[in-house]
Order: sequence, then structure tokens, then C-alpha cells
Amino acid sequence: MIKPSEEEKGSTRRGLLKAALAVAAAIPFLGLTTRPSKAAKVSKAAVAYQDSPKGSQRCDNCRLFEPPKSCQAVQGVISPNGWCRLWGPKG
Repeated sequence: MIKPSEEEKGSTRRGLLKAALAVAAAIPFLGLTTRPSKAAKVSKAAVAYQDSPKGSQRCDNCRLFEPPKSCQAVQGVISPNGWCRLWGPKG
């Protein structure tokens, strides 16, 4: 049995690594991902949504709020004065 030299082993590994990186880089362009382009929104009940604020925490000062009445994470019409567990201050 002929054993490959250390130099041959390195070039084989290098070639395999290059091929793996090329395949990994091509996956998003080929549409082979299973992740949807936008995350699914959750129900109001799942995040304890309410139409009234919780102190100074209101949807219209949350990082997820999309004026005039929408949210990046919660389904349905959202009141600017509402609140849910996902509330986070605008950056």
C-alpha cells in the first residue's frame, strides 16, 4: 500500500475544504434553504397582547412596531397604544 506524502494530504484536504465552502456559499443562491424569507408572525394571545400600554411601554415606542398599525412579530392590527411581552425600546 502506498501512503500519500504530507504534501499530498494537505492538497487533498485543501481541495475538499474549497469544494465544501463553494457548495455552502451557493446554497442561498440556489434557494435550497428551508428557512422562509420572513419569520412567521405569532398570535396576539401567544404574546399576551393588550390594547392598552403597560406604563410607558407602548407599541409605538417599541422596536418592532410598524406604523400605522402593524408589528414585525405579531399578527393582525396593532394599536399604537397597545403592549405585549415582546416589547423592546427603539434603538
